[in-house]
Amino acid sequence: MTKEEARSIGADRFSDVVTEILEPSLEKVRFLLQDQSFVDIRVSQKIKNRFDFHWERRHIDGTIYRYDNFPDKKFKKLSTYPYHLHEKTDASARSSPFRTKLPHALIDFMEFVREKLKS
Repeated sequence: MTKEEARSIGADRFSDVVTEILEPSLEKVRFLLQDQSFVDIRVSQKIKNRFDFHWERRHIDGTIYRYDNFPDKKFKKLSTYPYHLHEKTDASARSSPFRTKLPHALIDFMEFVREKLKS
């Protein structure tokens, strides 16, 4: 998935929650969200299908949500390893409820973000 594809997903499918799209670095796309939080999207250019999507909310309620497939040995017992979701903190993770292939993984994560923003 390219940065252009990520930008298109944010602009076309999630314009109800994404207020602005930035590129803070060469490998990152950032979606600014309606509640002043943001989602960083990073897709490795060196390792095929390696990614992380990080929803930063610490400045709002002290939480983060991150879906990634970096093979962290701490989470090897999870049924979806190496895919896992950090929910509320960096230290803990659970099995991923999302699809594993790009761009579907980003779409699933952003639908999760949308639902959390509505609740």
